[in-house]
Amino acid sequence: MKPSPITEHDHTDGPEDARVTLIEYGDFECPYCVRAYPVIEAVRDAFRGRLRFVYRHVPRSVDRGFAKQAAEASEFAASAGAFWPMHRQLFLHPEQHELDQLVEYASAIGLDAGACRTALVEHRFHERVKELVVASTRSGIIGTPILFLNGTRYEDRVESEPLLKAVEGAFES
Repeated sequence: MKPSPITEHDHTDGPEDARVTLIEYGDFECPYCVRAYPVIEAVRDAFRGRLRFVYRHVPRSVDRGFAKQAAEASEFAASAGAFWPMHRQLFLHPEQHELDQLVEYASAIGLDAGACRTALVEHRFHERVKELVVASTRSGIIGTPILFLNGTRYEDRVESEPLLKAVEGAFES
Protein backbone atom coordinates (compact mmCIF):
# COMPACT_ATOMS: atom_id res chain seq x y z
CA MET A 1 0.00 0.00 0.00
CA LYS A 2 1.37 3.37 -1.07
CA PRO A 3 -0.19 6.82 -0.92
CA SER A 4 -0.97 8.48 -4.22
CA PRO A 5 1.37 11.33 -5.21
CA ILE A 6 0.74 14.70 -3.58
CA THR A 7 -1.00 17.15 -5.89
CA GLU A 8 -2.21 20.73 -5.77
CA HIS A 9 -5.62 19.36 -4.73
CA ASP A 10 -4.29 17.95 -1.45
CA HIS A 11 -4.58 19.77 1.86
CA THR A 12 -0.98 20.42 2.83
CA ASP A 13 0.78 22.35 5.55
CA GLY A 14 4.51 22.93 5.68
CA PRO A 15 7.23 23.41 3.11
CA GLU A 16 6.75 21.75 -0.24
CA ASP A 17 10.42 20.75 -0.24
CA ALA A 18 10.41 19.33 3.31
CA ARG A 19 12.68 16.33 3.90
CA VAL A 20 9.85 14.57 5.73
CA THR A 21 6.20 14.32 4.72
CA LEU A 22 3.52 12.89 6.98
CA ILE A 23 0.27 11.92 5.26
CA GLU A 24 -2.88 11.13 7.21
CA TYR A 25 -5.91 9.42 5.73
CA GLY A 26 -8.65 10.34 8.16
CA ASP A 27 -12.28 10.78 9.01
CA PHE A 28 -13.54 13.64 11.19
CA GLU A 29 -15.87 11.28 13.09
CA CYS A 30 -13.58 8.26 13.47
CA PRO A 31 -12.88 7.81 17.20
CA TYR A 32 -9.32 6.67 16.44
CA CYS A 33 -8.72 9.75 14.26
CA VAL A 34 -10.13 11.94 17.02
CA ARG A 35 -7.67 10.39 19.50
CA ALA A 36 -4.84 10.76 16.96
CA TYR A 37 -5.60 14.44 16.31
CA PRO A 38 -3.76 15.92 19.34
CA VAL A 39 -0.84 13.54 18.78
CA ILE A 40 -0.48 14.60 15.15
CA GLU A 41 -0.87 18.26 16.12
CA ALA A 42 1.96 17.87 18.66
CA VAL A 43 4.17 16.35 15.97
CA ARG A 44 3.28 19.14 13.55
CA ASP A 45 4.13 21.71 16.23
CA ALA A 46 7.43 20.00 17.11
CA PHE A 47 8.57 20.05 13.50
CA ARG A 48 6.84 23.21 12.28
CA GLY A 49 8.63 24.70 9.31
CA ARG A 50 10.44 21.43 8.55
CA LEU A 51 7.61 18.88 8.22
CA ARG A 52 5.07 18.72 5.43
CA PHE A 53 1.69 17.41 6.60
CA VAL A 54 -1.01 16.20 4.22
CA TYR A 55 -4.58 15.38 5.24
CA ARG A 56 -6.79 13.24 2.99
CA HIS A 57 -10.46 12.41 3.57
CA VAL A 58 -11.79 8.90 3.98
CA PRO A 59 -15.24 9.64 5.47
CA ARG A 60 -17.19 6.55 6.43
CA SER A 61 -20.78 7.78 6.62
CA VAL A 62 -22.02 4.21 6.56
CA ASP A 63 -20.58 3.89 10.05
CA ARG A 64 -20.76 7.52 11.13
CA GLY A 65 -23.77 9.56 10.03
CA PHE A 66 -22.27 12.96 9.31
CA ALA A 67 -18.70 12.13 8.27
CA LYS A 68 -19.25 12.99 4.59
CA GLN A 69 -21.08 16.19 5.48
CA ALA A 70 -18.15 17.18 7.74
CA ALA A 71 -15.73 16.47 4.88
CA GLU A 72 -17.88 18.62 2.58
CA ALA A 73 -17.80 21.42 5.18
CA SER A 74 -14.01 21.23 5.24
CA GLU A 75 -13.96 21.43 1.44
CA PHE A 76 -16.22 24.49 1.60
CA ALA A 77 -13.73 26.04 4.02
CA ALA A 78 -10.84 25.04 1.75
CA SER A 79 -12.49 26.88 -1.13
CA ALA A 80 -12.20 30.02 1.01
CA GLY A 81 -8.63 29.29 2.11
CA ALA A 82 -9.65 28.11 5.58
CA PHE A 83 -9.24 24.32 5.46
CA TRP A 84 -6.97 24.09 8.52
CA PRO A 85 -9.15 26.18 10.86
CA MET A 86 -12.18 24.05 9.87
CA HIS A 87 -10.10 20.87 10.23
CA ARG A 88 -9.40 21.95 13.81
CA GLN A 89 -13.07 22.73 14.56
CA LEU A 90 -14.20 19.38 13.19
CA PHE A 91 -11.71 17.39 15.23
CA LEU A 92 -12.37 19.37 18.40
CA HIS A 93 -16.12 18.66 18.07
CA PRO A 94 -16.27 15.15 16.56
CA GLU A 95 -19.81 14.34 17.65
CA GLN A 96 -21.31 17.63 16.49
CA HIS A 97 -21.37 17.56 12.70
CA GLU A 98 -25.00 18.23 11.91
CA LEU A 99 -25.81 21.03 9.49
CA ASP A 100 -26.42 23.81 12.02
CA GLN A 101 -23.22 22.99 13.90
CA LEU A 102 -21.13 22.95 10.72
CA VAL A 103 -22.54 26.33 9.77
CA GLU A 104 -21.63 27.62 13.25
CA TYR A 105 -18.06 26.40 12.82
CA ALA A 106 -17.82 28.17 9.47
CA SER A 107 -19.04 31.38 11.06
CA ALA A 108 -16.65 30.94 14.01
CA ILE A 109 -13.66 30.84 11.66
CA GLY A 110 -14.83 33.89 9.74
CA LEU A 111 -16.62 32.30 6.80
CA ASP A 112 -20.03 33.24 5.44
CA ALA A 113 -22.55 31.11 7.34
CA GLY A 114 -25.24 31.45 4.66
CA ALA A 115 -22.86 30.41 1.91
CA CYS A 116 -21.78 27.41 3.98
CA ARG A 117 -25.37 26.35 4.62
CA THR A 118 -26.22 26.65 0.92
CA ALA A 119 -23.12 24.71 -0.12
CA LEU A 120 -23.91 21.90 2.29
CA VAL A 121 -27.63 21.72 1.53
CA GLU A 122 -26.89 21.68 -2.22
CA HIS A 123 -23.98 19.22 -1.75
CA ARG A 124 -21.67 21.46 -3.79
CA PHE A 125 -18.60 19.63 -2.53
CA HIS A 126 -20.03 16.12 -2.69
CA GLU A 127 -18.20 15.24 -5.92
CA ARG A 128 -14.89 16.53 -4.53
CA VAL A 129 -15.24 14.36 -1.42
CA LYS A 130 -16.29 11.40 -3.57
CA GLU A 131 -13.17 11.84 -5.75
CA LEU A 132 -10.98 11.80 -2.64
CA VAL A 133 -12.64 8.65 -1.32
CA VAL A 134 -12.22 6.90 -4.69
CA ALA A 135 -8.55 7.93 -4.87
CA SER A 136 -7.98 6.64 -1.34
CA THR A 137 -9.67 3.34 -2.12
CA ARG A 138 -7.51 2.94 -5.24
CA SER A 139 -4.47 3.39 -3.01
CA GLY A 140 -5.71 0.54 -0.81
CA ILE A 141 -6.89 2.76 2.03
CA ILE A 142 -9.97 1.31 3.68
CA GLY A 143 -9.68 2.33 7.33
CA THR A 144 -8.65 5.33 9.36
CA PRO A 145 -6.40 6.72 10.56
CA ILE A 146 -3.66 5.53 8.25
CA LEU A 147 -0.37 7.40 8.30
CA PHE A 148 2.57 7.43 5.91
CA LEU A 149 6.02 8.86 6.57
CA ASN A 150 7.85 9.67 3.35
CA GLY A 151 5.64 7.20 1.49
CA THR A 152 6.08 4.31 3.93
CA ARG A 153 3.17 3.22 6.05
CA TYR A 154 3.58 4.05 9.73
CA GLU A 155 2.71 0.86 11.59
CA ASP A 156 3.31 1.82 15.23
CA ARG A 157 0.82 3.26 17.74
CA VAL A 158 -0.42 6.76 17.02
CA GLU A 159 0.86 8.09 20.32
CA SER A 160 3.19 11.03 20.93
CA GLU A 161 6.42 9.24 21.79
CA PRO A 162 6.46 6.60 19.02
CA LEU A 163 5.31 9.03 16.33
CA LEU A 164 7.78 11.73 17.39
CA LYS A 165 10.60 9.16 17.31
CA ALA A 166 9.51 7.94 13.88
CA VAL A 167 9.47 11.47 12.46
CA GLU A 168 12.86 12.23 14.06
CA GLY A 169 14.19 9.03 12.51
CA ALA A 170 12.89 10.05 9.11
CA PHE A 171 14.78 13.34 9.40
CA GLU A 172 17.97 11.46 10.33
CA SER A 173 17.82 8.97 7.47
